[in-house]
Amino acid sequence: MIKIPHSLLQLVCAALCLSGTTIPALLVGCKQPNRSPQGPLETPANISEADEAKLDIAAEADFWQTVDPNHSGVRFAYRNAEEVEQCTILESVGGGAGVLDFDADGRPDVCASGGGKFSDKNIIAGLPTGLLQNQGEWKFKDRSDTSRIAPAAFYTNGIAVGDFNNDGFSDVLITGYQGMLLWVNQGDGTFLQLAELLGIKHDLWGSSAAWGDLNGDGALDVYVADYVNWSFDNNPNCRANNGRRDICPPKSFESLPDKIYYSQTDGTFRESSQFAGLRQDGKGLGVLLADVNADSRLDIYVANDTTNNFLYLNKGAGKFEEVGELHGVALDDRGIPNGSMGVDLMDYNRDGQFDIWVCNYEDEYFALYRNDSAAHFMHVSKSAGLTSFGQRFVAFGTACADFDFDGDEDIVVSNGHVIKYPQRSARKQLPLYLENRNARFVKVIFSSASYFGSEHEGRGLATADFDSDGDLDLVISLLNEPVALIRNAFPPVASLSVKLIGTQSNRDAVGANLILHTKRGLQARQIKGGGSYLSTHELCVRWGIGGDEEVVKLEVIWPSGVKQTIRELTDGLNVLVEPQLNFVK
Repeated sequence: MIKIPHSLLQLVCAALCLSGTTIPALLVGCKQPNRSPQGPLETPANISEADEAKLDIAAEADFWQTVDPNHSGVRFAYRNAEEVEQCTILESVGGGAGVLDFDADGRPDVCASGGGKFSDKNIIAGLPTGLLQNQGEWKFKDRSDTSRIAPAAFYTNGIAVGDFNNDGFSDVLITGYQGMLLWVNQGDGTFLQLAELLGIKHDLWGSSAAWGDLNGDGALDVYVADYVNWSFDNNPNCRANNGRRDICPPKSFESLPDKIYYSQTDGTFRESSQFAGLRQDGKGLGVLLADVNADSRLDIYVANDTTNNFLYLNKGAGKFEEVGELHGVALDDRGIPNGSMGVDLMDYNRDGQFDIWVCNYEDEYFALYRNDSAAHFMHVSKSAGLTSFGQRFVAFGTACADFDFDGDEDIVVSNGHVIKYPQRSARKQLPLYLENRNARFVKVIFSSASYFGSEHEGRGLATADFDSDGDLDLVISLLNEPVALIRNAFPPVASLSVKLIGTQSNRDAVGANLILHTKRGLQARQIKGGGSYLSTHELCVRWGIGGDEEVVKLEVIWPSGVKQTIRELTDGLNVLVEPQLNFVK
């Protein structure tokens, strides 16, 4: 059978759908609107961007409240050394935040990368990593030094959290320029750095990384996205329109190959990128590990900067096939690669299929790729309302979740420019809260007193329930400002939280599918590896159960393939341990 690139199919399907022509079944991914039994979906509409902007809504209250640093005690900040005025692309990438319960006290803590500095002789040095221990009631204590996680010999960027040795204590992988740190949690409040001893030696420029069992052996492996081949010996003199020196774009540099490190039976790792079938031509900034075709194997999606995004489908035994263009997620709806950064997964239209969300650069629309079954996707940003807020944002950290607990997944985005003298927009930019209204997103406008109503140079973003009230709060890494803690202040409703503990699967249960059946339909979620940008979310799934919503059952499909049905769930946190055999409880 001849394989036709899915980007071409999208153009054909769009033309046929608008003309009212019946679409042949052989055109995979082409579907008529309103196809789902779960309810009405997006309806294509030819309206102008100006008209769509009128669909923005004003917040009725400040639903996102900044936690006062004087109360929280959080002073830790990511530093990018811009004050030296070297104008390097290294300064633009920023840092991330990872959520973990490092001391196993039931409260989510925060690990944040510190960045770096330049000497007058172009020597690059790292700045300490931050570890913020949650004391409860939005108070945090800096444990960077006492936990021994602070030292960083290189300029750091990403934080990837995962329990790679299945001992019940989260470990931390830190990426950055020409280095990698693997901090192994000792279970006593301290960490031990064992990257090279365990076989992880990485001297490229790692950005985002993600933990997940990629070869199906029950242990976590790690995927590292590498960015571009920059150095002080390869640092072009780029100029802004005002004639002043500015940061060069990624197109000024060659790409670096991504890496996979597979876990071994002796607890070490083996670099296996060639064996896995990875491409060599990406400029990776975001990475997501998720099962996008429902075969209980983790697939890989990589957000690349100005080059095609990658979708690697898992063929089993640690082998992958890159099908991004063929399956419609490599390019935008015009067939052009974007400057992609943040990435996440959600079922935005509640049809049981997991869709891919990608944040892009200025002059590009953000991308929502609808999964039309078997991991064949359609670019639906226009029909989902995601072109209504323009193209002025440079987007990084992101998360898709039901933040307002109304039964569907919304989107938050952290924005900020990467160059010193932008022309079309400011360096500091508004973050975005995009509310899902019947599979169409609207931008919510907040007052200037709100975090989402004020401008920032945002980068990494992670979600967690920091105050144990059942909803999802935010932690955001900013450039040269203290980490921001944002409290979710949406009106409280009954909530349901599920934490999975794998036994046959990896302990973190990355790749597990959770389908909540209610009287009003289903809500599908997945435990994902990576996602957002340089950051790691808390590995806990949450639903709002308000109004006339009534839970019927929860189905869990574990990464091992074990299927579990739970018919009795309690309000609040439910901890589920993977059973040894299929059964119905």
